[in-house]
Amino acid sequence: MGKIATAAGAAFMMLIVLIGAAGAGVASILGLGSDANAAPSAQAMSQIPPQYYLLFTRAAAECPGLSWTVLAGIAKEESDFGRAADQVSKDGALGPMQFLPDTFDQYAQPVPPGGATPASVWDPTDAVFAAARMLCANGAKNNADIHAAVYAYNHSDTYVTAVLADAATFAQGAAASGAAPGGPLPSAPGPAQAAAIAFAQSQLGVKYVWGAEEPGVAFDCSGLVQAAYAAAGVHLPRVATDQYNATTPVPVGAPLLPGDLVYYGTAPHNLEHIGIYIGNGLMTDAPNPSAPVRVEPFRYTGDNYAGATRVVVK
Repeated sequence: MGKIATAAGAAFMMLIVLIGAAGAGVASILGLGSDANAAPSAQAMSQIPPQYYLLFTRAAAECPGLSWTVLAGIAKEESDFGRAADQVSKDGALGPMQFLPDTFDQYAQPVPPGGATPASVWDPTDAVFAAARMLCANGAKNNADIHAAVYAYNHSDTYVTAVLADAATFAQGAAASGAAPGGPLPSAPGPAQAAAIAFAQSQLGVKYVWGAEEPGVAFDCSGLVQAAYAAAGVHLPRVATDQYNATTPVPVGAPLLPGDLVYYGTAPHNLEHIGIYIGNGLMTDAPNPSAPVRVEPFRYTGDNYAGATRVVVK
């Protein structure tokens, strides 16, 4: 793959030996494969751009056993999450995930929702999904051998150590299921939020039908929200007003986090629309009979914005 990562320091040299000897066992101890839905740590939230975090969780969900943190570790080492000024390596690797073009072509199809058409090694969505598929094909599936998977990406034990060390710092732990209205307000999105967003994104283009909640076929706004969080193992009521009452209000003026629910109408008794905030001023929602599930700004001219709530997981 792209550049060989610099040494992670003497503290990690023994980890090279341990990973080489124990493979997936060490990765499991570190929480890098056994908990694919690891919550992001403070380091992750400070270093990873929100759009990349969402891409990592979406792409990892396609490979059972692959933690999004491993994709994040690779992106950190390869391009600092697309921030590197020069994303053309001396070996000809390109883009934010540093793929050789021939290798990228092997894993670029099908083009994921939101990717470029035709698929591009420079497009973050295409590149992250291709990386997940490559890892999955080389040992990440079912957490079989995460060391081998990362080694196949870049044939260097030093690189594997650096990626897995990064991944370990990005993982915080797992969440439980169930919403807890009125609980302490989390300051970072967790695995439930990531899974809910990934589900909603997978339904882009599905038509709007009032009262519908059928994945791949039709949704209304609150049906999409209920189904998205159900896919994350969190039960929410069916209608927007009840969803508002079952979650924790975000104080007016406080920053929104990915996974927050945004409402329109008069809260809490006359809510007419709901969406899932995904970051960068955008939400995924099922708008109305004339528009399918889509991504759009959560604030717009003439909106009747009523505020937001956060899903607090028990």
